[in-house]
Amino acid sequence: MTIRMVADPTPAQSIPPSRSRMLGGLARSLRSNRKAMAGVVLLAVFALVAIFAPVIARYDPHALDFAPILGPSPAHPLGTTGNGQDIFSQLIWSTRESLLLAVAAGVMATLISVVVGVSAAYLGGAWDHVLNLFTDVFLVIPTLPLMIVVAAYAKSGGVLVLIAVIVITGWSYGARQLRAQALSLRNREFLEAARVRGERNLYIIVFEVLPNMTSLIVAIFLGAALYAVLAAAGLQFIGLGDTNDLSWGTMLYWAEHNGALLAGSPLWVLAPGVCIAALGAAFALLNYAFDEISNPALRPVRTNR
Repeated sequence: MTIRMVADPTPAQSIPPSRSRMLGGLARSLRSNRKAMAGVVLLAVFALVAIFAPVIARYDPHALDFAPILGPSPAHPLGTTGNGQDIFSQLIWSTRESLLLAVAAGVMATLISVVVGVSAAYLGGAWDHVLNLFTDVFLVIPTLPLMIVVAAYAKSGGVLVLIAVIVITGWSYGARQLRAQALSLRNREFLEAARVRGERNLYIIVFEVLPNMTSLIVAIFLGAALYAVLAAAGLQFIGLGDTNDLSWGTMLYWAEHNGALLAGSPLWVLAPGVCIAALGAAFALLNYAFDEISNPALRPVRTNR
């Protein structure tokens, strides 16, 4: 008697790529991207300065121990402020708060974007309409006036108020991008297989949808962090927030308030301005790199010589 093996007529399910393989490919792409490496180096420098600020800074940044408006010297590489404080020590210690503002606001804005955008796309129906309307409202609100009004109303809140203002005004654009990406994944075969297995919506979103959106989520975080750097510096420069905090924005506020350029202390203005630009450039370079990695059409064409 002959036994015939009959193939299963059910089509094979689409299996999502291995997460370890995805992370390995992402790491290789970052190492081969010059923008990414430049951004990583800049960000690592600022992180090391923030961690080792007590070692790098020679003086107490609040100490009024020196003559005002001293020029650069071996004792004071960037000179002193109008109140006799060492500018270099203030610059080093200010790195902590400026970096904290960027990372904390970027993380919180990204979390809200992920929750709102992905939930709206995956759940659909009334959830999609309500969350999409919520996102549209924040997209059309004028950002700068809202930031100024909220920050001025809660001026004594310091860093927490600045983070809250930046998060409130900075999450909606990322939510719109994530919703569009999640809509393209909602009907994929591996998600249908998870539904057939009886998995809950929360499990599918966290363990099936989000791992396939890693590069976009990281890019949204970097964009939100860049927005936070510039927004925090701008708000602090115009005197919103706690002006006694140590940050690059408050350094610019006091420099402008004391007429640093007219008093002959340009480094009091230039040093924090250059640091703000460099930290913003670090996040921008990483953001451009992730755009190139996730979108092959943006990658530069390399020719063999």
